[in-house]
Amino acid sequence: MKYQLNLNGATHEVEAPAEQPLLWVLRECLGLVGTKYGCGIGQCGACTVHLDGTPTRSCLLPVAAVGSQQVWTIESVTGREADALRAAWVRHNVPQCGYCQSGQLMSALALLRKTPNPTPTELNSHLDGNICRCGTYTRIRAAVMDAAAVLQAPSASG
Repeated sequence: MKYQLNLNGATHEVEAPAEQPLLWVLRECLGLVGTKYGCGIGQCGACTVHLDGTPTRSCLLPVAAVGSQQVWTIESVTGREADALRAAWVRHNVPQCGYCQSGQLMSALALLRKTPNPTPTELNSHLDGNICRCGTYTRIRAAVMDAAAVLQAPSASG
């Protein structure tokens, strides 16, 4: 079947079986490989995308269920929160193998857009379920809290 996806701010037409997970449509039909396959059962978070602003496991979402909702992938991440997260990721030396990074960043971005100054408890709750094979959870959480602090700081320009 043919589907029109509202993806990263543009409309894309794809042909795929109705039950094909959005993850595979993104990767195989559209060549957007930033969203990773990790487990296929929605437990690891590597496949996280935003669906109308909500972090969603794309490995579980049939393409037919997307409808007119807006899909945003790691390839489209922009804005103050994204810039703050990227810089904090580097400052805290978060990346190791990098496999979980797109899912971690997509979940963290949704958190900071919804809760600009999260408590550690809110952060842990929001990132729960995003698995890091290298175990850099302490650095990931420190980077997100650092990004939140940067976003809360008064602007240098006034």
